[in-house]
Amino acid sequence: MNVQTVRYYERLNLLNPLTRKPSGYRLYSHEEERRLRFIKNAQALGFTLREIAELLALRVASTARCGEVLEKARAKLLQVESKVDDLQALARALNSLIRACRVGRPTGHCPILMSLEDETQAGTKKGVAKG
Repeated sequence: MNVQTVRYYERLNLLNPLTRKPSGYRLYSHEEERRLRFIKNAQALGFTLREIAELLALRVASTARCGEVLEKARAKLLQVESKVDDLQALARALNSLIRACRVGRPTGHCPILMSLEDETQAGTKKGVAKG
């Protein structure tokens, strides 16, 4: 684990060292090690650090119920499925451009390059300033 990452987690109050040595080294409890594994595993599932903080709060809350965690997992699944749909659409668009490409043509007539200038191409209107 990168030292800067651990310090960043500390600044976000996701981790808290047990103590610090005079040399500046931080010592962590076994519980903090478990929290760090929790953070990394939740990130691998696509949860943001803000969402992970919420999950950690639910993990230690005595009144929290598993249903709250389930709702967060379902919401994350919907986000992931939406991203998958977007990536599949992107793959279809790229496959279409690749099929349209004729290797021997000059680049001035390259359908891939021309599509990057086309306003109707999916996603190109985002972030393009008009005016």
